[in-house]
Amino acid sequence: MENPSDTFGKDDCGDAKSQEDRVLSEVEWLEKWQTRNIGFHNEQVHPLADMGHQVVGVEISESALKEFFAEQKLSFSEETVPEIPAKLLKSTTGNISLYCCNIYDLTSTITGKFDGIWDRGSLVAVNPCDRERYAHSMLSLMNSGCHCLLVTCLYDPSKHKGPPFYVPESEIESLFGKFCEITFLEKVDALLERHKKWGLDYLCEMLYLIVLK
Repeated sequence: MENPSDTFGKDDCGDAKSQEDRVLSEVEWLEKWQTRNIGFHNEQVHPLADMGHQVVGVEISESALKEFFAEQKLSFSEETVPEIPAKLLKSTTGNISLYCCNIYDLTSTITGKFDGIWDRGSLVAVNPCDRERYAHSMLSLMNSGCHCLLVTCLYDPSKHKGPPFYVPESEIESLFGKFCEITFLEKVDALLERHKKWGLDYLCEMLYLIVLK
Protein backbone atom coordinates (compact mmCIF):
# COMPACT_ATOMS: atom_id res chain seq x y z
CA MET A 1 0.00 0.00 0.00
CA GLU A 2 1.25 3.48 -0.80
CA ASN A 3 1.99 5.31 2.41
CA PRO A 4 -0.15 8.44 2.97
CA SER A 5 1.99 9.32 5.97
CA ASP A 6 4.54 10.55 3.46
CA THR A 7 1.99 13.27 2.68
CA PHE A 8 1.13 14.55 6.12
CA GLY A 9 3.71 13.28 8.58
CA LYS A 10 3.47 10.71 11.36
CA ASP A 11 2.64 13.20 14.13
CA ASP A 12 -0.74 13.99 12.51
CA CYS A 13 -2.06 10.48 13.07
CA GLY A 14 -2.99 10.95 16.72
CA ASP A 15 -3.63 8.04 19.09
CA ALA A 16 -6.27 5.56 17.91
CA LYS A 17 -6.13 3.74 21.26
CA SER A 18 -8.26 6.49 22.79
CA GLN A 19 -11.21 5.18 20.76
CA GLU A 20 -10.63 1.44 20.68
CA ASP A 21 -13.08 0.66 23.53
CA ARG A 22 -15.84 2.93 22.23
CA VAL A 23 -19.08 1.03 21.49
CA LEU A 24 -22.10 2.69 19.93
CA SER A 25 -25.34 0.70 20.28
CA GLU A 26 -28.05 0.49 17.63
CA VAL A 27 -30.30 2.58 19.90
CA GLU A 28 -27.67 5.32 20.11
CA TRP A 29 -27.25 5.25 16.32
CA LEU A 30 -30.98 5.68 15.78
CA GLU A 31 -31.02 8.51 18.30
CA LYS A 32 -28.26 10.25 16.37
CA TRP A 33 -30.42 10.21 13.24
CA GLN A 34 -33.40 11.49 15.19
CA THR A 35 -31.39 14.37 16.65
CA ARG A 36 -29.53 15.05 13.37
CA ASN A 37 -26.22 14.36 15.10
CA ILE A 38 -24.55 12.53 12.21
CA GLY A 39 -21.05 13.88 11.85
CA PHE A 40 -20.36 12.53 8.34
CA HIS A 41 -23.78 13.02 6.73
CA ASN A 42 -23.44 14.66 3.34
CA GLU A 43 -26.29 16.81 2.03
CA GLN A 44 -25.10 16.28 -1.56
CA VAL A 45 -25.69 12.78 -2.93
CA HIS A 46 -23.22 10.95 -5.13
CA PRO A 47 -24.71 10.51 -8.66
CA LEU A 48 -24.16 6.72 -8.91
CA ALA A 49 -27.67 5.85 -10.05
CA ASP A 50 -27.69 8.73 -12.54
CA MET A 51 -24.64 7.15 -14.18
CA GLY A 52 -26.60 3.98 -14.99
CA HIS A 53 -25.57 1.83 -12.04
CA GLN A 54 -27.82 -0.45 -10.02
CA VAL A 55 -27.30 0.96 -6.54
CA VAL A 56 -27.77 -1.00 -3.31
CA GLY A 57 -27.50 0.63 0.10
CA VAL A 58 -27.98 -0.42 3.70
CA GLU A 59 -28.88 1.58 6.80
CA ILE A 60 -30.50 0.54 10.05
CA SER A 61 -32.49 3.77 10.35
CA GLU A 62 -35.70 3.53 8.33
CA SER A 63 -36.30 7.26 8.73
CA ALA A 64 -32.91 7.95 7.11
CA LEU A 65 -33.83 5.83 4.08
CA LYS A 66 -37.22 7.46 3.66
CA GLU A 67 -35.60 10.86 4.06
CA PHE A 68 -33.28 10.04 1.16
CA PHE A 69 -36.18 9.29 -1.17
CA ALA A 70 -38.02 12.41 -0.01
CA GLU A 71 -34.98 14.66 -0.53
CA GLN A 72 -34.44 13.26 -4.03
CA LYS A 73 -38.18 13.42 -4.85
CA LEU A 74 -38.20 9.74 -5.75
CA SER A 75 -41.19 7.48 -5.32
CA PHE A 76 -40.53 4.05 -3.84
CA SER A 77 -42.14 0.80 -2.82
CA GLU A 78 -41.64 -1.24 0.33
CA GLU A 79 -41.33 -4.98 0.73
CA THR A 80 -40.12 -7.38 3.36
CA VAL A 81 -37.03 -9.56 3.12
CA PRO A 82 -37.98 -12.52 5.31
CA GLU A 83 -34.53 -14.15 5.16
CA ILE A 84 -33.00 -11.45 7.38
CA PRO A 85 -35.70 -10.18 8.31
CA ALA A 86 -35.50 -6.68 6.91
CA LYS A 87 -37.41 -4.11 4.93
CA LEU A 88 -36.44 -3.22 1.37
CA LEU A 89 -37.21 0.24 0.02
CA LYS A 90 -36.92 0.29 -3.75
CA SER A 91 -37.26 3.20 -6.16
CA THR A 92 -40.07 2.78 -8.68
CA THR A 93 -37.44 3.13 -11.39
CA GLY A 94 -35.89 -0.03 -9.98
CA ASN A 95 -32.27 1.11 -9.92
CA ILE A 96 -32.02 2.04 -6.22
CA SER A 97 -32.56 -0.61 -3.53
CA LEU A 98 -32.07 0.34 0.11
CA TYR A 99 -32.17 -2.28 2.84
CA CYS A 100 -33.25 -1.34 6.34
CA CYS A 101 -31.27 -3.76 8.50
CA ASN A 102 -28.02 -4.36 10.31
CA ILE A 103 -25.21 -4.34 7.75
CA TYR A 104 -23.92 -7.71 9.00
CA ASP A 105 -27.24 -9.35 8.07
CA LEU A 106 -26.88 -8.39 4.41
CA THR A 107 -25.25 -11.26 2.53
CA SER A 108 -24.44 -12.08 -1.09
CA THR A 109 -27.19 -14.71 -0.98
CA ILE A 110 -29.67 -11.84 -0.77
CA THR A 111 -28.01 -9.14 -2.88
CA GLY A 112 -25.55 -11.00 -5.07
CA LYS A 113 -21.95 -9.78 -5.30
CA PHE A 114 -20.93 -6.30 -6.37
CA ASP A 115 -18.60 -4.94 -9.03
CA GLY A 116 -18.09 -1.70 -7.10
CA ILE A 117 -18.44 -0.52 -3.50
CA TRP A 118 -18.43 3.11 -2.32
CA ASP A 119 -17.69 3.16 1.40
CA ARG A 120 -18.21 6.66 2.68
CA GLY A 121 -19.45 6.65 6.26
CA SER A 122 -19.46 2.88 6.85
CA LEU A 123 -16.07 1.74 8.14
CA VAL A 124 -15.70 5.01 10.07
CA ALA A 125 -19.09 4.36 11.74
CA VAL A 126 -18.39 0.76 12.73
CA ASN A 127 -17.38 0.22 16.36
CA PRO A 128 -13.60 -0.35 16.46
CA CYS A 129 -14.12 -3.80 18.01
CA ASP A 130 -16.29 -4.80 15.01
CA ARG A 131 -13.96 -3.78 12.19
CA GLU A 132 -12.74 -7.30 11.41
CA ARG A 133 -16.34 -8.49 11.18
CA TYR A 134 -17.15 -5.57 8.91
CA ALA A 135 -14.16 -6.23 6.64
CA HIS A 136 -15.10 -9.90 6.35
CA SER A 137 -18.64 -8.87 5.40
CA MET A 138 -17.38 -6.46 2.73
CA LEU A 139 -14.97 -9.01 1.26
CA SER A 140 -17.80 -11.56 1.00
CA LEU A 141 -19.83 -9.07 -1.07
CA MET A 142 -17.03 -8.25 -3.54
CA ASN A 143 -17.16 -9.80 -6.99
CA SER A 144 -13.94 -10.80 -8.73
CA GLY A 145 -12.33 -7.56 -9.91
CA CYS A 146 -14.52 -5.46 -7.61
CA HIS A 147 -13.20 -1.95 -6.96
CA CYS A 148 -13.93 -0.47 -3.56
CA LEU A 149 -13.44 3.22 -2.84
CA LEU A 150 -12.94 3.67 0.89
CA VAL A 151 -13.04 7.00 2.72
CA THR A 152 -11.60 7.30 6.22
CA CYS A 153 -11.16 10.24 8.58
CA LEU A 154 -7.90 11.70 9.79
CA TYR A 155 -8.06 13.80 12.97
CA ASP A 156 -6.85 13.81 16.57
CA PRO A 157 -8.90 10.97 18.15
CA SER A 158 -8.13 12.21 21.66
CA LYS A 159 -10.41 15.19 20.95
CA HIS A 160 -13.46 13.31 19.61
CA LYS A 161 -14.83 9.94 20.76
CA GLY A 162 -16.54 9.12 17.45
CA PRO A 163 -18.28 8.30 15.28
CA PRO A 164 -16.96 8.95 12.77
CA PHE A 165 -13.98 7.07 14.12
CA TYR A 166 -10.36 7.58 13.20
CA VAL A 167 -9.07 4.57 11.23
CA PRO A 168 -5.27 4.53 10.84
CA GLU A 169 -3.72 3.34 7.60
CA SER A 170 -2.08 0.41 9.41
CA GLU A 171 -5.53 -0.92 10.29
CA ILE A 172 -6.72 -0.72 6.68
CA GLU A 173 -3.70 -2.83 5.73
CA SER A 174 -4.47 -5.26 8.55
CA LEU A 175 -8.14 -5.58 7.55
CA PHE A 176 -7.79 -5.85 3.78
CA GLY A 177 -4.14 -6.32 2.88
CA LYS A 178 -4.16 -10.13 2.84
CA PHE A 179 -6.79 -10.29 0.11
CA CYS A 180 -6.60 -6.92 -1.63
CA GLU A 181 -4.29 -4.43 -3.28
CA ILE A 182 -4.61 -1.12 -1.43
CA THR A 183 -3.69 2.21 -3.01
CA PHE A 184 -3.85 5.57 -1.28
CA LEU A 185 -5.42 8.06 -3.69
CA GLU A 186 -6.10 11.40 -2.08
CA LYS A 187 -6.20 13.50 1.07
CA VAL A 188 -8.92 16.19 1.24
CA ASP A 189 -9.38 18.90 3.85
CA ALA A 190 -12.90 18.26 5.20
CA LEU A 191 -13.00 20.40 8.35
CA LEU A 192 -16.41 22.04 8.83
CA GLU A 193 -17.87 24.23 11.58
CA ARG A 194 -19.59 21.25 13.19
CA HIS A 195 -16.22 19.53 13.48
CA LYS A 196 -14.71 22.59 15.14
CA LYS A 197 -17.49 22.38 17.73
CA TRP A 198 -16.23 18.90 18.58
CA GLY A 199 -12.91 20.54 19.46
CA LEU A 200 -11.08 19.50 16.28
CA ASP A 201 -8.63 21.84 14.57
CA TYR A 202 -8.16 19.61 11.53
CA LEU A 203 -10.09 16.82 9.80
CA CYS A 204 -9.14 15.25 6.50
CA GLU A 205 -10.84 12.61 4.40
CA MET A 206 -8.45 9.94 3.13
CA LEU A 207 -9.44 8.09 -0.03
CA TYR A 208 -8.22 4.57 -0.78
CA LEU A 209 -8.78 2.17 -3.67
CA ILE A 210 -9.18 -1.47 -2.62
CA VAL A 211 -9.14 -4.20 -5.27
CA LEU A 212 -9.29 -7.95 -4.75
CA LYS A 213 -6.01 -9.68 -5.62
